[in-house]
Amino acid sequence: MSKTITHWLDNKAFAGNSSTTAPVTNPATGEVTGQVALASVEDARTVIDAAVKAFPAWRDTSLAKRTAILFNFRELLNARKKELAEIITSEHGKVLSDALGEVTRGQEVVEFACGIPHLLKGGFTENASTKVDVYSIRQPLGPVGVISPFNFPAMVPMWFFPIAIATGNTVVLKPSEKDPSASLWLAQLWAEAGLPPGVFNVLQGDKTAVDELLTNKAIKSVSFVGSTPIAEYVYRTGTANGKRVQALGGAKNHAVILPDADLDLAADAMVNAGFGSAGERCMAISACVAVGPIADDLVAKIAERARTIKTGDGTKDADMGPLVTKAHRDKVASYIDAGEADGAKIVVDGRNVQAEGASDGFWLGPTLIDHVKPEMSIYTDEIFGPVLSVLRVESYDEALELVNSNPYGNGTAIFTNDGGAARRFQNEVEVGMVGINVPIPVPMAYYSFGGWKASLFGDTHAHGTEGVHFFTRGKAVTSRWLDPSHGGIELGFPQNK
Repeated sequence: MSKTITHWLDNKAFAGNSSTTAPVTNPATGEVTGQVALASVEDARTVIDAAVKAFPAWRDTSLAKRTAILFNFRELLNARKKELAEIITSEHGKVLSDALGEVTRGQEVVEFACGIPHLLKGGFTENASTKVDVYSIRQPLGPVGVISPFNFPAMVPMWFFPIAIATGNTVVLKPSEKDPSASLWLAQLWAEAGLPPGVFNVLQGDKTAVDELLTNKAIKSVSFVGSTPIAEYVYRTGTANGKRVQALGGAKNHAVILPDADLDLAADAMVNAGFGSAGERCMAISACVAVGPIADDLVAKIAERARTIKTGDGTKDADMGPLVTKAHRDKVASYIDAGEADGAKIVVDGRNVQAEGASDGFWLGPTLIDHVKPEMSIYTDEIFGPVLSVLRVESYDEALELVNSNPYGNGTAIFTNDGGAARRFQNEVEVGMVGINVPIPVPMAYYSFGGWKASLFGDTHAHGTEGVHFFTRGKAVTSRWLDPSHGGIELGFPQNK
């Protein structure tokens, strides 16, 4: 029997009033394992109201008490993160080791948020004017919304909610309806850690729930990760309704392989970054740019490694799991068909992979395509699957132009043993996150995650100090305690003396 996946408010499950649901599947078997509630407007407002009600008390809770709860949450998460990884694998399909890595990277943001007292320190100037002091403080926004994607059901929400909660906000998380159970597990963990009711809430649903978060006056900010068209919609709608919005969009990440690079290292990196999590990562490398005469050797080395990857059930001995849904699997396969029709060379074909799993799983094996041209749809579109395209160029300048002319600017990498070339690349490339001999340059939690161009709408990246500033507002206070010498009427504009 499939389970019912509900909303969460006031530290307990909330079924809601809507009878509309969506199926949740195990991608490795095709089996429907649950039905997730899809919120009505009334349900969404009920969950939001819980966050509104909880905000004043949480805002006024001391930093000492807030951080104690954060530390409790961190310890519980660290002790039980394998449970969460298993839930992720059961609904997303990624292999257990990858799911555990996702949770661990999310935990780094929790650990960063445990140091929030230092990050919220303001400034103080004594006697700025005669017997007048000036100081600054940062205060929480209020109830905030987080809309997260299917590909990282734990890590991406943890980019946002630990910092939002640590800084005194209350949270409404809207997870993907494709893999929603991780959100409820996290909510239960927060309750166990001692978080007061209403501070962390989960709103399950589709566009109805999203639109209520974007338009409801009680929600003060929205954090989003997903495709570029939806990111733009979220940004435009949220800002039109007076909210702060950080909307992280799509990607087409390039890795530039220079002729002096260690080709074995580069080939390993292309396989890991191209096919890890079945390519369902916004930081996956999907375009390998081979510079100069190395292309034939590089393609051969990548192909040799790609053919050894074992595709199968993520709970068993597999290197790569299925795609998240059958519809997505078929869409990715259609891009391979289009690339072949456009004249690209299919070097490793994953369309007929013999996966070690149920016949009804959503399987697509690692696919390597050579001689890809910039005008082909397999290059222009974000495929979000285990498809690595190789583009051949003659020079560094041609490679740089290819990267910089792309509408996306999320992540990129360069492989070289030339420090000067690497330093020039990091300076000239128009991309938000850069790896040098590192294929997936996801920053540590104390730096900020975010791209450029069509990969980000808004001017604030996720986590790090930018995250702290996003979830707080600055306030400057000018203070003078009563002194008879300052009495009397004075209608002129105040001047420092």
